Amino acid sequence: MLLQPLLRRSKSMKCILFAQLSLLSPPNFNSPNQIPKPYHLPHFSSGFWSSNSRINPRGYCSRSYTGVKSMASAKIVSDPESISYLNQREAAEIDEILMGPLGFSVDQLMELAGLSVATSIAEVYKPAEHNRVLAICGPGNNGGDGLVAARHLHHFGYKPFICYPKRTDKALYRGLVTQVESLSIPFLSVEDLPADLSTSFDIVVDAIFGFSFHGNPRPPFDDLIQRLVALDNPSQKNEKSPVVVSVDIPSGWHVEEGDLSGNNGIKPDMLVSLTAPKLCAKRFSGSHHFLGGRFVPPSIAEKFKLELPAYPGTSMCVRIGKPPRVDISALRENYISPEFSEDQVEADPFAQFQKWFDDAMAADLKEPNAMALSTTGKDGKPSSRMVLLKGFDRDGFVWYTNYESQKARQISENPQAALLFHWDALNRQVRVEGSVQKVPDEESEQYFHSRPRGSQIGAIVSKQSTVVPGRRYLYQQQEELEALYSDGSSIPKPKHWGGYRLKPELFEFWQGQPSRLHDRLCYSPESSDGKTVWKIVRLSP
Repeated sequence: MLLQPLLRRSKSMKCILFAQLSLLSPPNFNSPNQIPKPYHLPHFSSGFWSSNSRINPRGYCSRSYTGVKSMASAKIVSDPESISYLNQREAAEIDEILMGPLGFSVDQLMELAGLSVATSIAEVYKPAEHNRVLAICGPGNNGGDGLVAARHLHHFGYKPFICYPKRTDKALYRGLVTQVESLSIPFLSVEDLPADLSTSFDIVVDAIFGFSFHGNPRPPFDDLIQRLVALDNPSQKNEKSPVVVSVDIPSGWHVEEGDLSGNNGIKPDMLVSLTAPKLCAKRFSGSHHFLGGRFVPPSIAEKFKLELPAYPGTSMCVRIGKPPRVDISALRENYISPEFSEDQVEADPFAQFQKWFDDAMAADLKEPNAMALSTTGKDGKPSSRMVLLKGFDRDGFVWYTNYESQKARQISENPQAALLFHWDALNRQVRVEGSVQKVPDEESEQYFHSRPRGSQIGAIVSKQSTVVPGRRYLYQQQEELEALYSDGSSIPKPKHWGGYRLKPELFEFWQGQPSRLHDRLCYSPESSDGKTVWKIVRLSP
């Protein structure tokens, strides 16, 4: 069960989907049983998942979020005044250039826009808490963006519904309708909608009108807009009102001057600006403003002197402005995980660890071999730090470090330590406690020379935990050693560098469950007929 290979790879984050959503027929809102509610995913009857385990489409497991989560992938631009805002003429001209000389088609831009909207929603509103989404789509391009967003939200694990009362009879829009119908996403007529949207939906996407709209809304959109306005003043009977997400501009707003209705228009919680924010976005007072689209080429940015934030990595959205302040005490997660019971676990804790580690690898988590190492010296003061697991077998868990570091000094005084693995996306932790000793020097030597040459030089440069005059000092030391070994000769392992092995005396496997009733299964060794066996007990959460 040696950890193979030693982990050294690029750290790309990926979504692993394990199940498609169950398909529902269009609901009848006259029947209480047909009003959309959070729904259950199909049950699996064999394999890793138990027969009563619910599979979540976002990965191995999910969590229900209360409060506002910090953005995991969306870059934050803290000063909204530092970016450019477009007037109506500029916005229209940019669209003409994109779809003219630059060769973009309407459906390309619509796909990117709708994906940006869906991604922005997923950044803030997790499907465990905000599952039921109503996309209200107008007859123009904004409506097309809404149709695309609904399709992507379906694949992200949400349950979308679409209200599309004035369908555009063009091939592009007919194709978008066919795409969402193929996913069995229900279409609702205006008459099918409940009078109070807050009773049936968690998110309402306002994709009715875009920046080119003029005049007063006509039926049925005037009524639909008023229903969205009413969500800002929910009934006292309802503890929670759906959040409103507006695409590009809030429907009914003037593209430059904002809400001209005397502050009686839509007040969205989230605004997803496309291409670049429009002037009316300066009057947006909701909690979450994102920029999406990611299709502005340098030539347009230069022509219109656009100052736009860079999209980080592969993200399709970027936050504008600071996220809202959060009451830390209100941050909670309601874990939803497969059942983890005594009759499912391996009798051998090493085999159980291998099983969970394999799951973490399959989920492509960032550094699944990262572990917190806690040590104490003779003074009894504990200290913790993150290190990387570099191998494990029945003899124990191995990591490498500087033998003159603080952790090494504490281990020399008290050769007992604790490890903690935290696999957040799987709702899992593993604690391991035991005695610590150095690995044989030949083992450290072998691993040292398997490392990249830069890491070998870094191990020599770093007198870990000692005070240095500055980063430039480290660079100078590095440059001198790189010059010394520039001929490709072998770099000797420093005597003060090597590995430790923790021999486990206790394992605890933790898995998050709803209402804080987490699973905690603890393994401890016992002697039976001269052999060591592992006793498994369940600990109270």
